[in-house]
Amino acid sequence: MTHATTVAAATNENLAHVSNVLIYSAMAVYLLAFFALMAEWLFGSRSKVARTAAALTTAGAAGEGAEGGAKASAPAVTVRSQGGTATLERPKAAPAVVTRAAAGSRDVPDGPGAAAGDEQGDLYGRIAVSLIGLGFLVEAAGVVTRALSVERAPWGNMYEFNITFSTVAVGVFLTLLALKKNVRWIGLPLITTILLDLGLAVTVLYTDSDQLVPALHSYWLWIHVSTAIFCGAAFYVGAVSTAAYLFKDSYEAKLQRGGTPGRFATSVMERLPASASLDKFTYRMNAAIFPLWTFTIIAGAIWAGDAWGRYWGWDPKEVWSFITWVAYAGYLHARATAGWKGRKAAYLALIAFGCWLFNYYGVNIFVSGKHSYAGV
Repeated sequence: MTHATTVAAATNENLAHVSNVLIYSAMAVYLLAFFALMAEWLFGSRSKVARTAAALTTAGAAGEGAEGGAKASAPAVTVRSQGGTATLERPKAAPAVVTRAAAGSRDVPDGPGAAAGDEQGDLYGRIAVSLIGLGFLVEAAGVVTRALSVERAPWGNMYEFNITFSTVAVGVFLTLLALKKNVRWIGLPLITTILLDLGLAVTVLYTDSDQLVPALHSYWLWIHVSTAIFCGAAFYVGAVSTAAYLFKDSYEAKLQRGGTPGRFATSVMERLPASASLDKFTYRMNAAIFPLWTFTIIAGAIWAGDAWGRYWGWDPKEVWSFITWVAYAGYLHARATAGWKGRKAAYLALIAFGCWLFNYYGVNIFVSGKHSYAGV
């Protein structure tokens, strides 16, 4: 081994060590963000939101029980934006609040977010977003340093895939915030799962820096895998929104029936966007990313043709990528069909994300194939 080779190996080893330190540092910052997000939810006042829920329930009951065309009046609800956090106010006028505009839809305003319009809660939320941004930069630096240590794209094993995936997922969240989308409530479930993902990466899935097999040395590694990671991150955000939609839809339906949800359900659900808003956001996320997932499969087929001499070989990864594509295509088709909107379409979206999740973890770890990372 020449002196230059020895120096290069030592440099790469040092870079790998720096990458590990940065990943652990990012986890520490995300943990602080997690506590700040918890404080945002715990200390944010929900009094204004609770009055909104009471107004909706009262208006619905009064409207159904009115005789001779007379309708009981209830305070209307308007939404005002202050520093990025929506707050609900009681205007001077007092028209009736409509809980259901038409069959299958509800005229319900979006909740004000985790802080619920409270200055203290909003402060904790802003601190959390700042910490998430810092953690994103530190983790991204860790991914880049890992790439420098292996002198290739940092997606050669499950450890590298995990740290990149979590970085991109946080990046998608921050981008949506920068576009002023009402997604700050996603922060708590996002950071919780990111911490779990990174914890799994640094303990169970960690692999020392190493080179790829010759067949995988291709520019398609940058194209195919990067788009797959981005699609997965966006699908994940859509899945969180889908789960929130199912809970919020059940909550709104219970209010409409005159039921009384528990204090915890009221505290959480009334801060989220309306079910209609969540449903729309989920559909737009999945619809926007689906063409890119289609390109991911096509790019993988082209790369397989260059690396293995065939475009499609029914490898488990190829099969499950196609199953995931079919599942999301089915969701989008069902979502565009009148009889499959709402909860039915949401269940399909979760099934589709479950297919992607198995394709991400199950196939790579538990199924043997050319894409298998059984050695993680």
